[in-house]
Amino acid sequence: MSPGPASEPRPERPLAPDDPLTRIAGIGPKTAALLAEAGALRVLDLLLHLPRRYEDRSRLSCLDGDLEPGSWVLVRGRLRGLRTRRPRRRLTIVDGAVDDGRGELAVVWFNQPWLGRRLSDEREFYLYGQLRLGARQRLQLVNPELEEAGDGGERLVPVYPRLGPYGGRRLRRAIEACLPALDRCEDPIAPELRDRFGLPGLGPALRRLHEPEAEPPATAEGTAIGLEERLAPCRRRLAFDELLALSCAVAARRGRRRQGAAPAVASDAARRALARELLPFRLTAAQQRVTAEIAADLGRSTPMGRLLQGDVGSGKTAVAALALAMVLEAGLQAAVMVPTELLAEQHARTLERYLGPAGWPPCLLTASQPAAARREARRGIADGSQRLVVGTHALFQEGLSYAALGLVVIDEQHRFGVVQRSALAAKGRDPHVLVMTATPIPRSLALTVYGDLELSVIDELPPGRREVRTVVRPESARPKVLEFVAAEVAKGGRAYVVYPFIEAAEELPVASLLEHEAVVRRHCPGVGVGLLHGRLSRQRRDQVTAAFRAGELQVLLATTVVEVGVDVPEATVMVVESAQRFGLSQLHQLRGRVGRGERPAWCVLLADEGIGDAARTRLEILGRCHDGFTIAEEDLAMRGPGELTGVRQWGPAGFRFASLARDHALVEATRSVAAELAARGELGAVQARLAHFHPGAGPGIGS
Repeated sequence: MSPGPASEPRPERPLAPDDPLTRIAGIGPKTAALLAEAGALRVLDLLLHLPRRYEDRSRLSCLDGDLEPGSWVLVRGRLRGLRTRRPRRRLTIVDGAVDDGRGELAVVWFNQPWLGRRLSDEREFYLYGQLRLGARQRLQLVNPELEEAGDGGERLVPVYPRLGPYGGRRLRRAIEACLPALDRCEDPIAPELRDRFGLPGLGPALRRLHEPEAEPPATAEGTAIGLEERLAPCRRRLAFDELLALSCAVAARRGRRRQGAAPAVASDAARRALARELLPFRLTAAQQRVTAEIAADLGRSTPMGRLLQGDVGSGKTAVAALALAMVLEAGLQAAVMVPTELLAEQHARTLERYLGPAGWPPCLLTASQPAAARREARRGIADGSQRLVVGTHALFQEGLSYAALGLVVIDEQHRFGVVQRSALAAKGRDPHVLVMTATPIPRSLALTVYGDLELSVIDELPPGRREVRTVVRPESARPKVLEFVAAEVAKGGRAYVVYPFIEAAEELPVASLLEHEAVVRRHCPGVGVGLLHGRLSRQRRDQVTAAFRAGELQVLLATTVVEVGVDVPEATVMVVESAQRFGLSQLHQLRGRVGRGERPAWCVLLADEGIGDAARTRLEILGRCHDGFTIAEEDLAMRGPGELTGVRQWGPAGFRFASLARDHALVEATRSVAAELAARGELGAVQARLAHFHPGAGPGIGS
């Protein structure tokens, strides 16, 4: 039987964005596994790995011209007189010269022995590198990067952050090999939406970021357009995608909450009057407005989700107490969750004062309580005899059940994540949720992280709150500052001295609490000095804070455990050691611990003499500004927004392309688009398409 005609070889399928990296020449299974550990699994992942800068290799340097040591040059020529030497063990030198037809320049490579075998005098190369002075002050090109002249060397060359085992030219070559896949890249954003916001397509945007044009186009007036300005629309496109992915996730979470059925709490005039009678002072106009907003939410059968913002000392706890009273009066339970035991104890005391006389004493539940006390509290919460509970993470631990949870209040929300907030809310049947923070949140951050919540702001301080005078002083001024502390104590005041660390660390030359205890006692003779930090037992913490409140201790050396939860009206001085180690918002919180009484108050920021201009400027902002929202905007611009749904307050946000400090307009725009998509029932489809391209945008935000 004769064989049939030979079959034609099937052409290889064009590269696609979802292809595995093993389709790229030079990337085998082992390398692909290492790249996967660095977060790159697909061709698209390499395409989304953007250059951090560009090297201008668009202009050739002539070797008969003026060449300066330290400058970076691109030379085109032939290599002459190459030799390979091993002057000592573990050192190989390949050297020679490059000739561009006008002159010669010495060239040298260290520990790249294969170059001597690969290079020939016949071929022409592009060499790009830095000029340095070698032996006998001779100018030489050191470790230049090589490209065959036919490969095209005169261009802007992208420089990429290292990705796992890949870096430098090797990574650039791999990404260049991925570029054809952009021809098969389906855009997750519809054309009409792109046109509406003036956005380029995703494929063209990525191609231009990886291969920017070297010659800048000119404007109608003949002015050249800079590289970053030319690439700005491409970066804006990627930021838009990322922020829209986040906005869609937030809108989806809002939609899920609205599908719940919460217990409606009637909030008639008589009940509101009863709640107001519980407070020993008159509410400000801002507190009354916010209370009315919360009362309206509680009266609906859909679960309330509201973020209550207010500067330090604006009276958020009083507003929360009124909300708790409305729910408790309706026969339901309420839970108040805070991040630290110290703050839990403070809230329990405050709520005892406000709500105890009405028959709603708070029950405290924390992890460090004796086992018997915890069991008793859990039993009362489960059978409904404990109506109001205050605690830490223990409030949503497995095995704890609530008889009729109607309201969850979460204080200092920035220290909790979405998952923790949801875990406590899941203890009830769609309870109302009130989230509070004394750390003012910039609008762009509030719209993204807390975009599923309605926003209430207490923008007015109660009568009698004094502005705290704030000064920045060098550490050399410490003796005089402590003398001032002693003088304030002699007048009846009290003082905090806050440190970034409990103990000194050799690698961090900053002030520490235990190291400075003797220094403070020496400069404040006859003054009661106490220590408060996280390593103390709960019993010892209680003793120290009680003694400070009672005036038995006049100076409290502490870490940031006093940032919230310690309320002593007699305190008139806050000293912050190594203040450059703290964020602006955190310093503002610490400053809010003083100025709560009738006497003038001071905040002294001690900083290292050698801090940079940026750190000094940051501290001086606090000296001239007392508005927490303005300070929060400055902090966001300087330090970044933190893990959006995590437990850290500041740091990188999980965004690769967007910046909440820069992209205010995009935050507003994408939030509006997400709302439109939700109204048309298209939210899920767009969310899925965006997640395909940007799976890491806003980590955890939809949980």
